[in-house]
Amino acid sequence: MNFQIAVLLGQDGITNGAIYALLALSIILVFTVTRILLIPLGEFVTYGALTMAAFQSGRSTGVVWLLLIMIVIGCALDIRNLLKNGYDLRKVQWIILKLAYAGAMVALTQLLTLSEIPMFLQVILTMMLLVPVGPMMYRLFFQPIASAQPLVLLIVSIAVHVAMVGIGLLLFGPEGGRTQPFSDTVFRLGSVMLKSQTLWVIIVSIALIVFLFLAFERTLYGKALRATAVNRMGARLMGISPDFAGKATFALAAFIGVLSGILIAPITTLYFDSGFVISLKGFVGAIIGGLISYPLAAIGAVGVGLVEAFSMFWASDYKEVIVFTLIIPFLIWRSLTSHHVEDEE
Repeated sequence: MNFQIAVLLGQDGITNGAIYALLALSIILVFTVTRILLIPLGEFVTYGALTMAAFQSGRSTGVVWLLLIMIVIGCALDIRNLLKNGYDLRKVQWIILKLAYAGAMVALTQLLTLSEIPMFLQVILTMMLLVPVGPMMYRLFFQPIASAQPLVLLIVSIAVHVAMVGIGLLLFGPEGGRTQPFSDTVFRLGSVMLKSQTLWVIIVSIALIVFLFLAFERTLYGKALRATAVNRMGARLMGISPDFAGKATFALAAFIGVLSGILIAPITTLYFDSGFVISLKGFVGAIIGGLISYPLAAIGAVGVGLVEAFSMFWASDYKEVIVFTLIIPFLIWRSLTSHHVEDEE
């Protein structure tokens, strides 16, 4: 291995690590607020990439029908609650707004020639189709059992992941998808070539990490989510809705997952079942951070990306084994240093 190869591998490792860092932060965010390990997070990555690929190839995408079905079922549950608990004008208006949004998305995808619109609008439309799936997922599958034991929430999360993988096969087929790069520009730093798509991934990842920091440290809603993470009962007594907190964190996680898929789609070919391995590597970074520390999780995720890149050069057949083995020493270390025992209710 010479210096140029090491730099190229490091570039790939940092690029992948930036995506893993975003997913690790999403996993910690959702877990601290809702106690849910978001196993289906990887499906948002693959759905985002494959939806963009479908737009650019001129193929129809069934994601809009998934969104429509979930919104209709969610609105039906809301109407049932209204009939049971009494009329509420704000909730009725919110139901109408959600149905109108779903109808607008169906109209846009059916009337527009999606392969001919600018890439920026394709990105926006992809986000508009998939980000609302996050809060609707929480509303349908997790909100009714929000007070259940963490093991029950984990089982449901795994079940949702399996269902999303099957739906992905139905919507996108077994073929992989790859999108056009945002830019074909190549920068040369001495003997090193830097692709502009790599810079896009790194810059957007850093911007999202800074945004998350500012959102949780400087905004009222961010402080409300932090309060829910610290003490759900205390947050409820202070007027902070745990249901709102759950939907907000799932929406933010879906946004990060879909955007991550859009960013890496020009770099690598993704399939309907590629999301689990990607999110699992983000989970390794989250474990390094103890499912608590955002900075440690981000650093650990970048380390996972670098280890993966160099493992592909030295032992490509065992790169997945090497990456996932990283979790073992951290688990041992945390088991030896943690003295807190959580009482079962």
